[in-house]
Amino acid sequence: MRRARIQIRHDAEAVLAESLARAAEAARTGMPSDPAATFTFSSPAQLFSVISPKRWDLIEHLQKIGPSGIRPLARSLGRDVKRVHDDVMALVDWGIVERTEDGKVEVPYD
Repeated sequence: MRRARIQIRHDAEAVLAESLARAAEAARTGMPSDPAATFTFSSPAQLFSVISPKRWDLIEHLQKIGPSGIRPLARSLGRDVKRVHDDVMALVDWGIVERTEDGKVEVPYD
């Protein structure tokens, strides 16, 4: 499992400059600059629009059960399949949830 960091930063230019500096250092040394994936949101509103309470429950549930198909995941959460699919796709777009080689979804972070 990998680590993830969630942060709220208003200064997009500074975040980009820091990311580029870390990438340059990693390229120069051949060593990753930080083993944690970082998810940066511009405001609390943006964070909560991406990670709603139901999506947070979904993330925690996937961490407990491991890779799952959408239908079994929806069944185990007691939720509508379409809504779970929509939530999973939003989290996949952000990189919080990933697809496995066999098409299941998982949360690869602690």
